[in-house]
Amino acid sequence: MMLPVKKFTDFIEQNNLFERDCTLLAAVSGGMDSVLMVHLLKSSGYNFSIAHCNFQLRGDEANADQEFCKQLAIQNDVPFHTINFDTRQYANDNKISIQMAARELRYQWFEQIKQQNNYTAIALAHHQNDAIETILLNLVRGTGIAGLHGILPKNGSLVRPLLFLGRDEIYNIIKAEGIKYVEDSSNSSVKYARNKLRHEVIPKLKELNPALEHTFENNMKHFRDMETLLELRVAELKKDLFVYKGDELHISIKAIKELVPQRLLLFKLLQDYGYNETTVDNLISALNKHSGRTFEAADHTLVIDRVTIIKTKKNRARPESISIAAIDHTINYGYYKLTLLHDETPLIIKDNSLATSVDAEKLIYPLSLRSWQRGDSFYPLGMKTHKKLSDFFIGLKIPLHEKSEIPLLINGNGDIIWVGGYRLNDRYKVTNNTKKVTIFELYKVK
Repeated sequence: MMLPVKKFTDFIEQNNLFERDCTLLAAVSGGMDSVLMVHLLKSSGYNFSIAHCNFQLRGDEANADQEFCKQLAIQNDVPFHTINFDTRQYANDNKISIQMAARELRYQWFEQIKQQNNYTAIALAHHQNDAIETILLNLVRGTGIAGLHGILPKNGSLVRPLLFLGRDEIYNIIKAEGIKYVEDSSNSSVKYARNKLRHEVIPKLKELNPALEHTFENNMKHFRDMETLLELRVAELKKDLFVYKGDELHISIKAIKELVPQRLLLFKLLQDYGYNETTVDNLISALNKHSGRTFEAADHTLVIDRVTIIKTKKNRARPESISIAAIDHTINYGYYKLTLLHDETPLIIKDNSLATSVDAEKLIYPLSLRSWQRGDSFYPLGMKTHKKLSDFFIGLKIPLHEKSEIPLLINGNGDIIWVGGYRLNDRYKVTNNTKKVTIFELYKVK
């Protein structure tokens, strides 16, 4: 078996990944995927450099990988960039998982090296099986249609020239050509969701369909085309349905009722204004009821009038309640943005007043965000008796005009889970019995 140079260059040209005379930064871990990419780039005559990150998570093994990549660069007579990251410290400082920390660190550094050295693009060694895993993860997490197209061959300056190959094909080429590579021991662990899919789920799927990679490759093309078709349809609907009257946007209720599929198209029409799927569901259910119902987003208010829904820009000082579903990842609220992250480790957030971790099993969806109401009370962290929120604010000497701006995270049973930026409810804290956590983090956008 020879190196598939022609398939490699054909895939690059067909997907317009980069030009023949460009300069590339190849991200290389030392594993067989990225090492094969180096050999294909070299055999195809492309001008590239190698970049390797040492996340310092595997001791001597990580250092050996770093040295391997350095020697690989020397053997191929290409420039070599490398860096050592204190990944654990970064994860702790930013209250994120080790995996997320490694991702953020490497992509930030790749972009920095690219700009400093005027590289055209950053080449990543993702292959068809990586794309399959991404789709399955997105299906589990509920990211919608955009999550079904998998990993794109080109996304901005990131290019993936190995997406025409599956993992087994890469292994067979590496073995036949006698190409040396290093094996990351963490790849065999099923601790991480992606590895669990790789080692336990996908092999079962391949029993049902031995040509799984080829099938998913075709599926991803269909999904991308469907996404493009949807965006074109939404653009047409905006021209037909959006009526602007001064600062107001009017949409006919009759036209909304005639949308097919209604929920998807209405969500896409309102998405740019900060409305999530949960709010769209509530809006649809209210269309046949009395007029006057309002729906809030960060900067906009929707009002159901007699024959139209009217969108106006709003004063963000005191937002109304916003519903939060388990599938939501980002919620805009007044002067804040709230993010949700589900984690399988009992992580306790410290030294960050704008973030908190909650025992996930105690959450009852939909949650909601709202401002303070007279009579509110909760059990402040560290206390076993409830306290009126008004007294809690007085104790912290929070000015009156600021109280209504503080977001309260409310459970489905009405409990205040978190006084955003100030105090968690003691009854929702992470304990030794906690199995899963949900991490909430606020960002000021004012």
